[in-house]
Amino acid sequence: MALFTACDTGDLSEVCRWEESVAGAELNVAIGLNRLGHDARYLCKVGRDPFGFRVLDVMRTEHLDTSMVTLDHSHHTGFMMKSKVTHGDPLTFYMRANSAASTLSSADVSQADWNGVTLMHLTGILPALSETTKDASQTLIDEARERGVFVSFDPNLRPALWPSRDQMRTALLHLAAQADLVFPGIAEGRELFGADTEEDVAEAFLDNGAKTVIVKNGAQGALIANRNWMKHIAGFHVDSVVDTVGAGDGFAAGVLSALLEGRDLSEAVKRGCAIGAVQTQFVSDNAGLPNPAELKRFMSTHERTGIAHHLSRSSQPA
Repeated sequence: MALFTACDTGDLSEVCRWEESVAGAELNVAIGLNRLGHDARYLCKVGRDPFGFRVLDVMRTEHLDTSMVTLDHSHHTGFMMKSKVTHGDPLTFYMRANSAASTLSSADVSQADWNGVTLMHLTGILPALSETTKDASQTLIDEARERGVFVSFDPNLRPALWPSRDQMRTALLHLAAQADLVFPGIAEGRELFGADTEEDVAEAFLDNGAKTVIVKNGAQGALIANRNWMKHIAGFHVDSVVDTVGAGDGFAAGVLSALLEGRDLSEAVKRGCAIGAVQTQFVSDNAGLPNPAELKRFMSTHERTGIAHHLSRSSQPA
């Protein structure tokens, strides 16, 4: 989708200057993977309009495979507006109802090319767009399972896109239960389960059915958990944060790229923490996603926010 980021602080209705770019959680992850040397395909629908053509142009510039992008003649490309803030998370406003992406269906998924695909990343945004996209999300997981494809899922809560919070919780927990790897944050654990700590969030998602959970906790780092063990991985220190949006997608791209390279979970999460920290230094949702040389330089020049340490699952509250 298109993204308009305010150039000045203040209420979105009063902002006069905007910076235009292209965004979308799954697209951000695809760009991050590609910059790290991995081939990524992005399945989506965009309108036959300036925003849609802009999305395609960005994908081509990033050397992404556009073969699974459909141009829709009847629906527009969605867009969002993002505020500029001096601290905390920016406010966002979505215009995605009746967009081309909201018409993605199981029929579209059935025509996808799965040749060579070993990993599929899905977020909770797609199923929020419409009933057809919710069905398409389940079909994606079913198709991946049938082919032995690793399923990665980021809940990425967007309450404004759902008819109700109850429907959001039910749908996202159903999808998360089927994933090999889930990427929740503390706020998502609180919303979906009423959990407030890394350990409680991890336990809740594991009990829900996920095989492995990585709980993101901002600058503090992240917690890896499966049914046998837990381990906290320290984050990376940055002097100041420009924008937090896109950091979670950068984190996912870092983790998934490392796993695709055969690295263990601890190394993968360390890379995810680094890329998430890098992305907080940029206003654009994906401009900061690094190539291997940039990533290596950041990791070698920035201090960690703590040390890695193991936790026993048996010591956690039931």
